Amino acid sequence: MRDLYDILELKKGCGDDEIKRAYRRLAKDYHPDRNADKPEIAEKFKEISAAYAILGDQAQRARYDRGEIDENGNERAPFGGAGGGGPFHRAGGHTEFDLDDAQSMFSEFFRFTGGRAGKGKSSSTGGFNRGPGQRSGLNITYEVTIGFEEAVNGTTRRLRLNDGREVDIKVPAGIQDGQVIRLAGQGGPGFGGGKAGDALIQVNVAKHPYFRREGLDIHLELPISVDEAILGGDIEVPTPRGRLTVRVPRGSSTGRRLRLRDKGIRRRDQVGHLYVTLRVMLPKDRDTKLEAAIKEWGGRYGDQLRAQAGLK
Repeated sequence: MRDLYDILELKKGCGDDEIKRAYRRLAKDYHPDRNADKPEIAEKFKEISAAYAILGDQAQRARYDRGEIDENGNERAPFGGAGGGGPFHRAGGHTEFDLDDAQSMFSEFFRFTGGRAGKGKSSSTGGFNRGPGQRSGLNITYEVTIGFEEAVNGTTRRLRLNDGREVDIKVPAGIQDGQVIRLAGQGGPGFGGGKAGDALIQVNVAKHPYFRREGLDIHLELPISVDEAILGGDIEVPTPRGRLTVRVPRGSSTGRRLRLRDKGIRRRDQVGHLYVTLRVMLPKDRDTKLEAAIKEWGGRYGDQLRAQAGLK
């Protein structure tokens, strides 16, 4: 993958707002729904989403800028073995590995919670003794960051393991932030005939510029104009699976919520909804015609509305 800043057509050192604007512009231009007959566009869209998944998160962006993670969000150095001391040491012209020292070190410096992997790059789960002379390998923890749409729809990510091998990780649709994918037998090697440890991949979901998740439901705040609020009408809205047409009821106020049934997150036999909350917005630039129309219409309803709210 190319440099993430190049993918979003940005320069290193840009701010959050610049990154968000660049993502929105490119995501709109390269959205698969607008380029259904061009499969290469879908790959470009994935590349853009993956870049925003890291650069759109301040903590992840800082780690990327420092060279701690690569363009896929993988650790550049899962754990170091160079230098003297520690569990790796030289003896008789070859490298020896002291498993007891390693287990002690991993237990002290890294953590593993079982349901959610910690921030450590490697970890030991214990339970090493499997029989006379047998020890199971270490469980090794990795982290990957994906975009919101990828979490909703599922995706595949390539991960470089601690031993240099690369594997494709299938991320299921509906995965939650912090959820762990276990790859059995892809961790540290066993000893004395013991089984290999597991690779534990913690999946971090980047924040989205306008979508928000609650359980299986997705929430979106949708700006509408004064005329759309008063007269109603059909409006196109973005969803993680493409754009849909929503009918805004006549006389809608800020805060009115519309439900798009079964357009939320799908997980096994469950499915959530997409909730669109309307926000009546005025244009940034002064509109003298609008002002004249409002002035002619007059402030006939202000007192009435405040009275209905119990403020008068």
